[in-house]
Amino acid sequence: MTQQTEQATKTRVGLVGASGYGGIQLVRLILDHPHLELTYLGGSSTAGQEFGQVYPHMAPWFNQQCEAIEIEAISERCDVVFLAAPNGVALELVPALVERGLRVLDLSADYRFTDLAVYEQWYGKERKDHSTNAKAVYGLPELFREKIANASLVGCPGCYPTASLLAAAPLLKQGLIATESLIIDAKSGVSGAGRVAKQGSLFAEVDGSVGAYGVTQHRHTPEIEQVCSELCGHNLTLQFTPHLIPMTRGILVTLYAQLRDPGLVTEDLNLVYTAFYRQAPFVTILDVGVYPHTKWVAGTNSCYIGLAVDPRTERVIVLAVIDNLLKGQSSQAMQCLNIMMGWPEDLGLPKVAFYP
Repeated sequence: MTQQTEQATKTRVGLVGASGYGGIQLVRLILDHPHLELTYLGGSSTAGQEFGQVYPHMAPWFNQQCEAIEIEAISERCDVVFLAAPNGVALELVPALVERGLRVLDLSADYRFTDLAVYEQWYGKERKDHSTNAKAVYGLPELFREKIANASLVGCPGCYPTASLLAAAPLLKQGLIATESLIIDAKSGVSGAGRVAKQGSLFAEVDGSVGAYGVTQHRHTPEIEQVCSELCGHNLTLQFTPHLIPMTRGILVTLYAQLRDPGLVTEDLNLVYTAFYRQAPFVTILDVGVYPHTKWVAGTNSCYIGLAVDPRTERVIVLAVIDNLLKGQSSQAMQCLNIMMGWPEDLGLPKVAFYP
């Protein structure tokens, strides 16, 4: 096959939201992917700028001009589009893009919820796109791989929900815990707050400090509850508390729950998790007594999970780590696209972290 023929067979990809942290991750992933060609780069604040002006370190490798966001331009030049824009932007774009036959992967919260009343309550935006939303599939491959394979619209999960759900899924699916006892404590690096400087995520405020935020009201709570309820087969309410820690990237989730069978031991649950994720190329269940660190997954699409049963309290403790910008955002979206296109699920995605 000639180089021209190979180029012509590549899938044309558009990206809306090029200036954010999710955008720069996706640009790198698209450029490294053997079957993709980046044919459209759009943004509201960056229109007219070369990408090297937005991210100077990219200028020698990729310096395409950012354009205004126009549905017609996206439709004419793309087969697939990633939307890495703030919540609400996708609502203006997705119905028309799906109608024109594009595959759409939305990294915002706009198409993660099956019940739009829940979205309206937590995000304060009125929804009228019920028919489009009904087509959306929740983009967590380890749980919904078959649905993703046939989807035209994927609502990619949030970073906290990704780590939380991967930690909780085997317990809920197998009915191993008292669901009312479920507590999730999560800690994230500062990049989760985005690239725009804001009070609470400034270096002077975060460095040398750890603090909780969004206590009892973080927007990822209903997203986690929605999928947990689907897994266990009934409405579930849980306690979720996020914390900001002084590092750039990474999430550590610690899950606590009461076991239904107090006779279960750590080795039992380790076998359950290993079997549950046996076909998940990016999830690693650690040996008994080994617990994950965020540095182990930095720069990758991987998730590491360690667990223990405390016989004194009859609780299970599950710890999961991911890179919030990759498995928690952009590379997970790429993992979904691989599945949608029928390509190997791990194609073009990083598994092993740079260390230390």
